[in-house]
Amino acid sequence: MTRVAIAAMSLALTLALGACGSGEDDSAAPKVAAAPAILHAPPSENDKAWKEYLQSIVGQHMDSFTDRVYPYYLPVNSGVPTPGDLENKSNYDRQLENVKGVVDKTLLPRNLLAFGSPDSAKMADLVVAAFDGAKPDALQGSQVLFIGKPADSDRVKAAVEKAGAKFIFVEAN
Repeated sequence: MTRVAIAAMSLALTLALGACGSGEDDSAAPKVAAAPAILHAPPSENDKAWKEYLQSIVGQHMDSFTDRVYPYYLPVNSGVPTPGDLENKSNYDRQLENVKGVVDKTLLPRNLLAFGSPDSAKMADLVVAAFDGAKPDALQGSQVLFIGKPADSDRVKAAVEKAGAKFIFVEAN
């Protein structure tokens, strides 16, 4: 989902909720910013539900970057070759090629790479492999959001920070 679409949805929601006022004058009441909703990972391995969950998490981090979002998702069993793939490659193989290409060409500051999967360990493997050999400043000023299990966080953080990016961890709970 693009930043413009998210902003439009937020504006529409704000206007809709504003129209539902209580009729009382709230101008004297102090304004308090709402805390972001606590999101929970889908209990299943449903790809659609997981992609929506990841989109929501990325949406909560929209204020921390200004350029592009590079979202990466791996389904369960992503290491199994894709049926009909002429090169006998898996989703993991294809995604690794994509991420490695982005990391190798370096990124301008203020970009966000977001990674998530119901298989946190496999996604962590992908990030570590993609960042292996990256230039120390390849992602200087950019951020990497890893949505997964705490057990996988430290190794992803180490790989990401070697490339100069800021690491953000969100526990998939």
